[in-house]
Amino acid sequence: MFYRGSKFIDGGDGREMGAKRQRVVDQGPSFYGTSPASSFMYNPAPYTAYVNQPPPFPVVRVRGLPFDCTETDVAEFFHGLDIVDILFVHNNGKFSGEAFCVLGYPLQVDFALQRNRQNLGRRYIEVFRSKRQEYYKAIAREVSDARGGSPHRRAPRAKSYDEAKDSAEHTGVLRLRGLPFSAGKDDIMEFFKDFVLSEDAINITLNSEGRPTGEAFVEFASAEDSKAAMVKDRMTLGSRYIELFPSSNEELEEAVSRGRLARER
Repeated sequence: MFYRGSKFIDGGDGREMGAKRQRVVDQGPSFYGTSPASSFMYNPAPYTAYVNQPPPFPVVRVRGLPFDCTETDVAEFFHGLDIVDILFVHNNGKFSGEAFCVLGYPLQVDFALQRNRQNLGRRYIEVFRSKRQEYYKAIAREVSDARGGSPHRRAPRAKSYDEAKDSAEHTGVLRLRGLPFSAGKDDIMEFFKDFVLSEDAINITLNSEGRPTGEAFVEFASAEDSKAAMVKDRMTLGSRYIELFPSSNEELEEAVSRGRLARER
């Protein structure tokens, strides 16, 4: 698991969500651990404030996010805190500008709230306390929508969105978004098990600090194969549904210039 601190008294800590959100299952330190340069200067402390009561589930709700926001942007907004999970909230398939952010320890919630009304790009972001039940309900809605369980799933926007994907030119390269941070090349090969892929054809993108961004590029044998692989769009890898986008070698090279690619995962 990401975090090895004391267990929550009520057994509901941020580390026990593997069955709900696969990305939290990982051995070793947090991808978003405390940085020496962090303005938070956060160090985990014993739960002395919760001697006579269970500590609260460490989750905050974020509102006002840019509509092109990524998980990496949110993680950098809360730089210095231990990020266990980021769940973007959608309404009828459209990003609502809200997200839930699960932290490693209850005391980190207070530090996260200090970011209230600070800017991410040109947008000022609101940060609120939330509850475990609200977070779990949001997960259930996202999974239900991804599996077609909602009668309003992806409403009118979905048609034009899907048509745009269908009409895009295929070059043999697909971009994946929404991967668990713990996903490796073997997981992606299993996701595309109906296609012949080598590890060299899978490029997991990293940020400037060498941490996964939740995106990857996959190079197929032909444009026909990449188009056929679009049938996996919005299917699940673990408990996460993965979005696929037709891409190009130029976009892949741009990803290289922005950060790094994980060659050995």
